[in-house]
Amino acid sequence: MKKKDTNWAKTRKFLNDVHLWIGLAIGLIVLVVCFCGTIYVFNDEIREAATPELYRVEQKAGQHVLSAEQLLAAVETASKGKVVSLRVPADAGRSWQFGVRKKEGDKKKGEHKRADKPEGKEKGKAKPVVYYVNPYTAQILGNSKEVRSVTVNFMTTIFSLHRWLLLDKIEKPIFGELDNRKLGGYITGVSAILFTIGVLSGIALWVPRKIKSWKQGFKVKTSGSWKRTNHDLHNTLGFYACIFLFCMGSTGPQWGFDWYRTGLRKMLGTYAQEKEKEKRGPQSVVPAGAAEKPLIADYLHAASTVLDYPGDYLLNLPADSSAALNISKTKIGFFAPAAADRIVMDQYTAKVIKTERFADLPFNQRVSGSIKAIHTGELYGMFTKIIYFFACLIATSLPVTGTLIWVNKMKKSKSKKAVPVRKHFEPAVI
Repeated sequence: MKKKDTNWAKTRKFLNDVHLWIGLAIGLIVLVVCFCGTIYVFNDEIREAATPELYRVEQKAGQHVLSAEQLLAAVETASKGKVVSLRVPADAGRSWQFGVRKKEGDKKKGEHKRADKPEGKEKGKAKPVVYYVNPYTAQILGNSKEVRSVTVNFMTTIFSLHRWLLLDKIEKPIFGELDNRKLGGYITGVSAILFTIGVLSGIALWVPRKIKSWKQGFKVKTSGSWKRTNHDLHNTLGFYACIFLFCMGSTGPQWGFDWYRTGLRKMLGTYAQEKEKEKRGPQSVVPAGAAEKPLIADYLHAASTVLDYPGDYLLNLPADSSAALNISKTKIGFFAPAAADRIVMDQYTAKVIKTERFADLPFNQRVSGSIKAIHTGELYGMFTKIIYFFACLIATSLPVTGTLIWVNKMKKSKSKKAVPVRKHFEPAVI
């Protein structure tokens, strides 16, 4: 038993050193990234509260929703672009959103700057500009490119700080020829990996040496000294948030490293399937002669027949004459999952070619398809957002409480060394 205790003591000492040095190495970065993450959990809600005129509309007496074709024509006329997507909300008091890209002939040389290149599936393509439209009047309420409120700019800065530590704002490369955005992504990516290791080592250190001490690990003692309270805040709150912190930390590096993203998909067994999906999917059957396409309302009606529940629609319009029309539908409500059910339709007949219900997918595919939602807290709507908000708040506090624990131990260690050792002398013999 004594040998076993000695081995566990050595293991704890090793884990404690790992936990300590990781915390000291990335503490400041974790503090900044997690603080920004705490705010960014409610990114959509904050942006909407800052610019409600873009999102909320009033249905006056006698007004009816105009046809999607009328709204689409109004957007393309105003934007001089091509509508590639359309969001139709279930809430009658919300605006419709149209994703617009410039027509191929209107694109200017050098238009796609580095800052406009999103990563992921559309890497190398500029994000569509979102136009917000009143569905009852066809009035264009604004677009995402021209929104410049203080709050929106603040949230953009918060995201940049969280993702790249604001290094993307610096034009001149800091480290050789390496792009500053990539450099920032590498720093936060490595920090996220180390943070995950810190979470795992912290869980192991939380396990008490004696069974009777377990109860202490579940509560914060406020009646003792501030040092004891600080220790409990780090130890206990870290334990309660550990599952969510692990989810955040283990998913974060995929946006900084391609190899991590690939490895994560391979580990989940979805890499080959996602590669297959990137290939050209189901196609529409192009009619021999001229054919009149169904109205967008017909597509929505066909989708609602298959997916018979209240929800918001996203239509990705066909890119060419042979492409299919893709419709995604998400549920609404406090516990609504972020994942969407998908339908692929023939653009000429509105016939459903393929239906993909998220709940029917294998577990590994559901996890792989929810990586972003797992990281941001959108997994089950507002319910998980609130949980993630408090978990991020705890994560923000961990570098502070952890550093204080270390400083207190250092002071205690020095004070022990400073205590003079009394020497005992034998009385002199006369």
